Amino acid sequence: MSSQELPPGWEAQWHAEHQRYLFIEVETGQTQWEPPTQAYGDPESQGQHPPEGDLLSPGTPSHPAHAPKKRQYAAGQSQAYYGTPEPSYGDFGGGAAGGGYYGGGAPGPGPAGGAGGGFFTPGLAGEQQGFQQQQQQAPYYGQQPPAQPSPSGAGGAGWYGANPSYPSNPLAGPPGQETYGAAAPGAGYGQPGVGALADQFSQMGMGGQKPFALYTTNLLQTPPDPLDLMKPPPEIRLPPGASATNSPYANADPSYTRCTLNAIPTTSSLLSKCKVPLALVITPHRSVPSTATNADGEPLAGVDPADEPVPIITDQVIPRCRRCRAYINPYVIFIDGGSRWKCIMCNVSNEVPAEYDWDRTTNTQIDRWSRPELNRSVVEFVAPTEYMVRPPQPPVYVFLLDVSPAAVQSGMLATATRTILENLSRIPNTDGRTKVAVIGFDAALYFFSLTAPANPAAPSAAQDEGEDGENAEPQPPQEEPEPEINMMVVSDLDDVYLPRPNDLLVNLSESRKPLESLLERINDMFASAIGGIPPGMQGAPQGPSAMGPALQAGYKMISPIGGKLIVLSASLPTLGAGTLKDRDDPKLFGTTKESNLLQPAVPFYKTFAIDCSRSQVSVDMFLFSSGYQDIATLSGLPRYTAGQTYFYPAFNAARSEDAIKFAHEFGEVLASPIGLEAVIRVRASRGLRMTSFNGNFFVRSTDLLSLASVPVDQTYTMEVVIEENLSVPFVVFQTGVLHTSCFGERRIRVVTIALPTTSSISEMYASVDQVALATVLCQRAVERSISHKLEDARDAVTNKLIDIMTAYRSSMTAGGAGAASQLAIADNMKMLPVLMLGLLKNTGIRASSTIPSDLRAYAQALLTSLPPQMVIPYIHPNFYSLVDMAPEAGTVGEHGIIMPMPLPLTSERLVRHGLFLIEDGQSMFLWIGRDAVPQLVQDVFGVERYDLLQSGKITLPLLDNDFNQRINAIIAKTREMRRGPYWPHLYLVKEDGEPALRQWALSMLIQDRSDQTPSYQQYLALLRDKVNGSGY
Repeated sequence: MSSQELPPGWEAQWHAEHQRYLFIEVETGQTQWEPPTQAYGDPESQGQHPPEGDLLSPGTPSHPAHAPKKRQYAAGQSQAYYGTPEPSYGDFGGGAAGGGYYGGGAPGPGPAGGAGGGFFTPGLAGEQQGFQQQQQQAPYYGQQPPAQPSPSGAGGAGWYGANPSYPSNPLAGPPGQETYGAAAPGAGYGQPGVGALADQFSQMGMGGQKPFALYTTNLLQTPPDPLDLMKPPPEIRLPPGASATNSPYANADPSYTRCTLNAIPTTSSLLSKCKVPLALVITPHRSVPSTATNADGEPLAGVDPADEPVPIITDQVIPRCRRCRAYINPYVIFIDGGSRWKCIMCNVSNEVPAEYDWDRTTNTQIDRWSRPELNRSVVEFVAPTEYMVRPPQPPVYVFLLDVSPAAVQSGMLATATRTILENLSRIPNTDGRTKVAVIGFDAALYFFSLTAPANPAAPSAAQDEGEDGENAEPQPPQEEPEPEINMMVVSDLDDVYLPRPNDLLVNLSESRKPLESLLERINDMFASAIGGIPPGMQGAPQGPSAMGPALQAGYKMISPIGGKLIVLSASLPTLGAGTLKDRDDPKLFGTTKESNLLQPAVPFYKTFAIDCSRSQVSVDMFLFSSGYQDIATLSGLPRYTAGQTYFYPAFNAARSEDAIKFAHEFGEVLASPIGLEAVIRVRASRGLRMTSFNGNFFVRSTDLLSLASVPVDQTYTMEVVIEENLSVPFVVFQTGVLHTSCFGERRIRVVTIALPTTSSISEMYASVDQVALATVLCQRAVERSISHKLEDARDAVTNKLIDIMTAYRSSMTAGGAGAASQLAIADNMKMLPVLMLGLLKNTGIRASSTIPSDLRAYAQALLTSLPPQMVIPYIHPNFYSLVDMAPEAGTVGEHGIIMPMPLPLTSERLVRHGLFLIEDGQSMFLWIGRDAVPQLVQDVFGVERYDLLQSGKITLPLLDNDFNQRINAIIAKTREMRRGPYWPHLYLVKEDGEPALRQWALSMLIQDRSDQTPSYQQYLALLRDKVNGSGY
């Protein structure tokens, strides 16, 4: 049957269940099975559309005379799939901004479109253009397209059987025949030709994409290769034409988001059968290296696309699905000649905003296909006022400084204030609105008035000029007054109040001089109060600490506007609210009661954190102590307020290494461009639901994460449940982060990833991302160790590995006489056992009777917040031999410093004459054998003999020889090659040196037996027995 025309205001959508078209009146939402009969000339059908010849003048967008009404829905219809409305920012609007699409369906022809495939008024001419676009769209799903398509529309006569095609909806068709994201002719990335399509279809599976190839590995015969962890995850193989533009950047880079499975099972039973948890790992605010951009912030040529700055969309046109509230993305489908777009998640059609193809700045039409949100998976929209409940807050930093004797004598206070002083210009303050305050605490609270001194009165006109207009004699320059700092002491810790509240929180730009003066003097002020003991004195006792009241004071100061509390403490809180006691009992280490030490000791800090989260206040903790600090309790503040914990045990500023590490990390935190008052929601295609969220945030509702700040390079994980069978060729996950930038703009960062679906368990195994899976299992283990016992967490790790390998053996390998002597796993998962062994040997959950609870709690805080790029080396360190490394190692190559080849993590590779580097991103160990030749010692360390070397923290000297300079370059590269603020210490470890330091370094060689944990070969034997045993 030939194409049939629909009256304006009507559209046709294919109904899969009844296999026929359903006709919808756009204005009223009325639906019917019979085609509408009113003709174009019927004034009732036309409504208020302009007459055919009433066209807008050139140079302006073709709006209708009256914007068409939005489609009306029955109660609850708009929430058909996702239940309750979205709180916070979902109800702010942001759908079809500006109302209506170009022309509103006017019957007359619209103006000609611009270059580059831009869309224009979808009248009769627009319908014809839609047919031309459809004829050039090659990829169909499920069957080959007809050899000679009819000019009548999508497919021509006979393609849809008895169902005609309708030109008002030329791109819509029966399921399995849609052209996903059909692009206009001449679009930026184009569509494949007929020959290319023939090749593609010959390699496709049932879903339209190329199938995954599965390779099985016998772990007992395949030693782990560290280079496998540097490979990219399994390829995401989407059907041809899945994205609107075929852009190579339409899918998110793994550094932003990755999934444990890159092929999603179509049923929950299939997911349960493979035993691999389906989960997302997202790092929405990952850092971008400054070397990736020029002085104007533009990406440099040759830079990894993942390191390019996120595109900022400033026109405030933010198309969103009116049902599921998803943002427009590279995988939407344009229909009705481009005037509407179909949501890829819930299949609802939405109007394209009239301003979408128009540049209001230049008053010209733009190429739709060049818009970043249709080409890039990671974009950031500048949000209009509908997304704001108040004006964007300024960045606010309140420094809570421990001024007790312990803080002064360790040098912490002097180092902290000097670091703040040196980084004042790096604190985000582009718009000049940043506010700061300083509060000191020991046995009392110390507030500082930092108001800038008033400028001396300007000379009057009579003084400046004579009566007859002649200039008077020049006045001598006046000296700038010395900034005045008033310190106020509050000793009442039970009822904290703010003295002179209007003078405590000040503008950074306006009060720069008083702030600098305070930072220069504050250490001397409190050092003189305790007798002027020089910084760095060893054995300083912990002084009184009113950290809890100081937190309350800081909260009172900034709770009306929100901001960040940065706590720097060298003592255990002992006074006022939040008082803690030393509960570190070595007798409990390694016992079933050790988990009690990893749980909060008092409820104050979690309750306070929830109050902070409601008021958009985030807390960062920098903790220094020579004794017990109760990290397990204090780290709860950053955990629920989206902050971070940093720990410096036995800090002593007299050691330059300690001072450099803290100053670097603290300076990076101060300079980082954080997001403020944020919420995160992850949406997914119909049939999928998010659950089990992990990371530093507060769960406000079932799927809305509240973050008072969004630090760079912090990771969050969430598991995915399949609630309905999936019948689509691919699914989409979209992370939306509504936040206030530190530059004073309300923004929405959108991260989209599309993954194919499969009904084949072999494709599922072949698509497992072992790095993402290991990251999820790390967070699971930490959560279980706190809620249950450390032993339960370790057992859960091994049992999950056994479940996965048992399911793989039963599904993918053939039984036989030799099956019991093998341990089979997919080739892309072969590093998973050694990663899990590394997790079992990590300080966070390792079975040991010698690990202090503070170190264990801090390790757990890292395991639950580090991005995959850092958590993998944290559980699987890197091991290099430096004596026999390749000649080019340590020299500058095409991509920077060339690193040596990594070695397997076993002490079998250590030799007595060698020099080795072991690092996990937090610490580095330079291991030197006892038989190292004097020339090696001289060239690297600048001393004559091995016995003159001192074990411990060192700064490697820079000497005038090639070998030393290459090693220095490798160490520098190791510190800089990963994202994050961390600056790992370098320790010199002598083979016969300090036993504790030696044992620490050897514990990183995870393939060896240590403490109560098995070697890698023993672990594989355990897995083989369990997998091949009768109980599994």
